[in-house]
Amino acid sequence: MDVTLQELRYIVAVADRRHFGRAAADCFVSQPTLSTQVKRLEERLGVRLFERTNKQVWLTPEGERIVARARLVLEAARRLEETAAGLRDPLSGEFRLGVIATLAPYLLPLALSSLKRRCPKLKLIVREGLTAGLLSELREHRLDAVLLSLPAGGEALETAPLFDEPFLLACPRNHPLAKRRRASAAEIPPGELLLLAEGHCLRDQALDVCGTHGTGAGADDFQATSLETLVELVAAGAGCTLIPALAWERLRERNPGIAAMPLAGRGARRRIGLAWRRTYPRREVLSAIREVITSQLPLDRVQVASSRE
Repeated sequence: MDVTLQELRYIVAVADRRHFGRAAADCFVSQPTLSTQVKRLEERLGVRLFERTNKQVWLTPEGERIVARARLVLEAARRLEETAAGLRDPLSGEFRLGVIATLAPYLLPLALSSLKRRCPKLKLIVREGLTAGLLSELREHRLDAVLLSLPAGGEALETAPLFDEPFLLACPRNHPLAKRRRASAAEIPPGELLLLAEGHCLRDQALDVCGTHGTGAGADDFQATSLETLVELVAAGAGCTLIPALAWERLRERNPGIAAMPLAGRGARRRIGLAWRRTYPRREVLSAIREVITSQLPLDRVQVASSRE
């Protein structure tokens, strides 16, 4: 009995999406084609992989084990292809990069054009998300590296610092702090510190920097899922928030009703770095990405981190 890699891709897609239609779209085939191939594979294996209704799909216990094995096979096949491609040209082939949501819209436009010029044969696939989910995908070999806020990772991962990004305190233009050249966390009025929703590392960093200043009654009345929404709330007069320095130019253009100033304190910054699996073989790509990003940074807003740190 021969099982093809394509069949394994089908069942992994269904397991990931929990929906045959969306899985078929991911695999660039029609839903009837994918459903037929999955059913035939189940018949050949003699194992039912999925429980189906008109609205939902669940993995069976047997399916969990088969899909886990399928992921390993697909990853081994992908690494074989990568090894072969790397022998021909280490800066070619597919590279899957995860980027945290509070960084991607502001950093990627600075670096993508230069990376394309540096590595014209590299096919970059970008996945934006939250830290925990991106790290999970990295450990599961669904991503090759992640741009995120350090420290992060674990024993199975390596990291390299890229740059330090200061935080700015953003507030409405008519706010008492708006005319200040610099502000401190202690000056944020109680209940006015607006935070991103749970799961965003920027939320935790804001709380670390500000402590209890600005929190209290009303502080959690608004919990945005994006930095853009958070700043729109600030512009509407709902409170103040911390924003990373790279985001300021773009956010100010869209929200002229806000003001921002540096936040006092040595800890009022985040360190951005690259994380990857220790076993990842294509170190030339990692080096190229690091070099391109650090060469394109606006040094009036961020500070390049030393490679020895």
